Amino acid sequence: ALGPRVPALLRVSVPSANGLPLFLIAQEERGTGSGGGEGKGEMQSWRALVAARRSLRLLRGYPSFSIHSDAASEEDARNQVLVEGRASSRNAILHRPSALNAITTSMAARLMKLYNSWEENPDIGFVVVKGSGRAFCAGGDVISLYRLLNEGKVEDCKEFFRTLYKFIYILGTYLKPHIFATPETHIGFHPDAGASFYLSHLPGFLGEYLALTGEKLNGVEMVACGLATHYSLSKRLGWIEDRLGKLVTDDPSVIETSLEQCSDIGFPEKESIIRRFEIIDKCFGRETIEEIIDALESEADRNSNEWCTSALRKLKEVSPLNLKVSLRSIREARYQSLDQCLVREYRMSLHGISKRVSNDFCEGVRARLVDKDFAPKWDPPTLEAVSHDMVDYYFSPLGEFEPELKLPTKEREPFI
Repeated sequence: ALGPRVPALLRVSVPSANGLPLFLIAQEERGTGSGGGEGKGEMQSWRALVAARRSLRLLRGYPSFSIHSDAASEEDARNQVLVEGRASSRNAILHRPSALNAITTSMAARLMKLYNSWEENPDIGFVVVKGSGRAFCAGGDVISLYRLLNEGKVEDCKEFFRTLYKFIYILGTYLKPHIFATPETHIGFHPDAGASFYLSHLPGFLGEYLALTGEKLNGVEMVACGLATHYSLSKRLGWIEDRLGKLVTDDPSVIETSLEQCSDIGFPEKESIIRRFEIIDKCFGRETIEEIIDALESEADRNSNEWCTSALRKLKEVSPLNLKVSLRSIREARYQSLDQCLVREYRMSLHGISKRVSNDFCEGVRARLVDKDFAPKWDPPTLEAVSHDMVDYYFSPLGEFEPELKLPTKEREPFI
């Protein structure tokens, strides 16, 4: 949802379970990302937590984390998630450049195992994730999901969401610095993989604007809206990564000082959405999608506001059903913890691919990523045709024979 073109070294200010910072490094032109943080050493601040989790046998033998895989998929995952070892860090490299490093089920499973083992290793201070080629990560591999659905392999699709969401939960409760990224509404889907949690915590109604329009934030804008605290040009990334990798400390102030020395000063452009908080709140703070559109149309007519006209155009390109589903998702997320958001998003995802109410997910993927005609035929085709029952269905329990997403919240306490 925040897009691959982020020209920055970013420390994401959303806290992890124990308050450790999250870092994001992304290249300006190529969108390649990585993250960094603490070095090795005693690092008692997280060692005690690691020991406590180990005593609870986290993940080992935990039934809901069992992942079906075969030798071929595991081999693919090893080739698609490469590992580099450094003195006090580990680099995970997403290596599917031809698919913009989109994550598959086996990749998510491998990342989950790697992150768990790295968290328990006292010699690893932080984790770096980078992408090969011209992109960091295009999110989940929705093209593969599309093909699986067309082949009737619904259970494989469910396994993808289960594995990905469990990995997202590990990221969100991780004891060492890491990164995150998300996609969504333009393909007829809701902002998932924890996106509703993070977007709902942005200033004012910026989260609604981003979720509904699919607009992207650059590095300066992420700093300005509070998602990040540091910004740096892409040409410094290699040097920054090396510098962080050599740190041997458990003192956050040392890391902070190092980042400050690497940071550049950036200012939002004249047309940046950061300069439009007032109009965003005025329009996207309305109760319904219809009221949001009415407010935008009123502003566009009264003030010849080109930004409002552009926002309207983006909204009218999106699935009407998923506009309403996404708005409700962001609003509910404001009162939920990360694990609650993931459980709800998993429920919504399975309902979304069931095709019982709409085929918008497959149609959106077809139009934007497969046939690339950019002319999706949404069903329902208009906001007026979207009933309350349709929206309610996405938020309803999965049913007696379909288990809900189970997360190890007792072992890994979620943050709020």
